[in-house]
Amino acid sequence: MSELNTNCAGIARRNFIQLGAGGVLGLGMSDLIQLRARAAQAAGKSSPDHVNCILVWLDGGPTHYETFDPKPDAPSDIRGEFKTIPTTVPGVHFCETVPKLAKTLDKMAIIRSIAHKDPNHGGGNHYMITGAPTPVPVNCGSSVSFHPSFGSTVSHLRGIRNGLPAYATLPRKSRSAGPHFLGGQHTPFVIGGDPNGKGFRVRDVVLPRSISEGRANTRLNLRRSFDRMLRIADAAAADPAVDFDSFYQQGIDLLSSDQAQAAFNVEKESAKVRDRYGRNDFGQRLLLARRLTEVGVSFVMVYNGGWDHHTDIFKSGFKKKIATVDQGMAALINDLHDRGQLESTLVVMLGEFGRTPKINDRAGRDHWPYAMSVLMAGAGIPTGQIIGATDKKGYHASENIHSPEDFACSLYTKMGIDPHHVLYTNTGRPSPIVNGGAPIKELFG
Repeated sequence: MSELNTNCAGIARRNFIQLGAGGVLGLGMSDLIQLRARAAQAAGKSSPDHVNCILVWLDGGPTHYETFDPKPDAPSDIRGEFKTIPTTVPGVHFCETVPKLAKTLDKMAIIRSIAHKDPNHGGGNHYMITGAPTPVPVNCGSSVSFHPSFGSTVSHLRGIRNGLPAYATLPRKSRSAGPHFLGGQHTPFVIGGDPNGKGFRVRDVVLPRSISEGRANTRLNLRRSFDRMLRIADAAAADPAVDFDSFYQQGIDLLSSDQAQAAFNVEKESAKVRDRYGRNDFGQRLLLARRLTEVGVSFVMVYNGGWDHHTDIFKSGFKKKIATVDQGMAALINDLHDRGQLESTLVVMLGEFGRTPKINDRAGRDHWPYAMSVLMAGAGIPTGQIIGATDKKGYHASENIHSPEDFACSLYTKMGIDPHHVLYTNTGRPSPIVNGGAPIKELFG
């Protein structure tokens, strides 16, 4: 299913780049190194081996019935048309739409009992990407951010490594995935385009031709060549107060880092590995996300739109879309495991909410925040688990119920970040990273 589809709010899922001021270039390298050192010192570690995170965002609200929480004994207008299949864990069944992930449960966990009360795309998106509810009702189409996103907070606390930004998104930024009061330098580095395309290259992660051909033979010409790069032009357009010097050092670091240059080149992977993920845009973005985290990008969000299935959820379009996710996610988890990187990588897959128990008159399901499933793997999470449960018909989380704040606390704790650490807004107001909540104990053994 194309990312050009829209959800009920009319938000186009286009393959485009959204970039605010400082999307790739922000604080100077020395500032970021000092920030990282202070964070490490506060954690009592001189040289922390950070857990990195790949968060897969299924925008629109994926159905829990047709994925990880089927209800085969419910009436037909609730259980739907798909059958269930066994997983690698005796007695646990998934929907038949995710056979590869069913065979991967021994390397991951599913939380079936996260719930909240916001049925709107804007509010649900904000809650599940920041860990903070919106202070006022937010309608479907809103893109307002009232709290820093997970990725921006990680960027603020960690800074860059190996010349790479701490926070990247592919192929676009989800609506609440920004930095809010942390500042434009913690806006994600947005990697547009289709990594499955032949000759895929990340915009501006290559030297301008005048530099690569040796024509920029003076410092002034070098600066002008960098200044013409599109990402710097974007930043200047977004914020006229931003000048070249505030971005210069990180631009040099990105372009001169061998590890950074290699990480963006997905064509370095073998044909066998690329086939394993799926020769499609989503599968190859997951592969690129793996390459980025293994060289030091702390937080990568892979955005996948088209999950607002108010109609025809049992048709071929949904089947094709879920099959792509099933193949890609199973490949990612197994690949990280085989490479010995799953322990140092947290993998998460979720959307803003689940879907209604009753199938509507258009053969679809509507918004339902009272029950949703979240996939989590890696970073020492005990595997083969189903955490929590919904009632017999899937209406509500009914056992071991957890809030978005609990989920956020778990994510930050897995990454070595105190979820209740206090940040300060640009006016000096204290703002905890997560206000309340507690880590989900089953994720920690």
